[in-house]
Amino acid sequence: MLRDLDRTGRIRLPAPLKASRSGGRADVIRHIEHDTTLITAALPELRPLRIEVVSSAKELAAFKSYINQYHYLGFDRTIGENMKYMVYSRDRQPLSCLLFGSAAWSCRERDEFIGWDKGQRIRGLSCMTNNTRFLIFPWVRVAHLASHILSLVAYRVADDWQFKYGHPVYCLETFVEADRFRGISYRAANWIHVGSTTGRGRDGGHKHAILPIKDIYLYPLAKKFKAALAQ
Repeated sequence: MLRDLDRTGRIRLPAPLKASRSGGRADVIRHIEHDTTLITAALPELRPLRIEVVSSAKELAAFKSYINQYHYLGFDRTIGENMKYMVYSRDRQPLSCLLFGSAAWSCRERDEFIGWDKGQRIRGLSCMTNNTRFLIFPWVRVAHLASHILSLVAYRVADDWQFKYGHPVYCLETFVEADRFRGISYRAANWIHVGSTTGRGRDGGHKHAILPIKDIYLYPLAKKFKAALAQ
């Protein structure tokens, strides 16, 4: 992340002592041609939406292409457990894609809200997942679409995770850059705003923010999710 900020000029880091292990074999993402015809239909005209787990190589290539071209963070390699979704209209028009990955290792506001100690967090973290990417394609302009998609995905992600990895997830999290977005879609889909990051990075060894301030949202997937995460 710090190297990404350095490349964009937000901070200045010393030159690396050695090449990154990912250097030379970073994902080369091929941008796939696709229809960009403007979609302005009312949401009922597109429903029922089709939410599909990305599984085939062809679907994965399209997913990476969309994220890399149109999400402001681009596509980064996924490490560890993750879930990728493509969203289509009832007529199979591609509308959106979402990526869920590993939950943040440590986040004071989130951890205080859940109420777990360090040991409980270490044991329970695999039962949370972070919505690291959520993209509505720029040619799709449909009112209430984003919150509707978030609601549909939240309804099924626990079952998908159990099927793929053999263990449950009890809570979703996401971090929304406060300078870029207001989190309206997450709020409309009943995600809970639990605080904001400090911007001082994982170690916190800075007096001032060096990273973007992010609003923290959680979405419980079980009634007693705090107890389940702390077990």
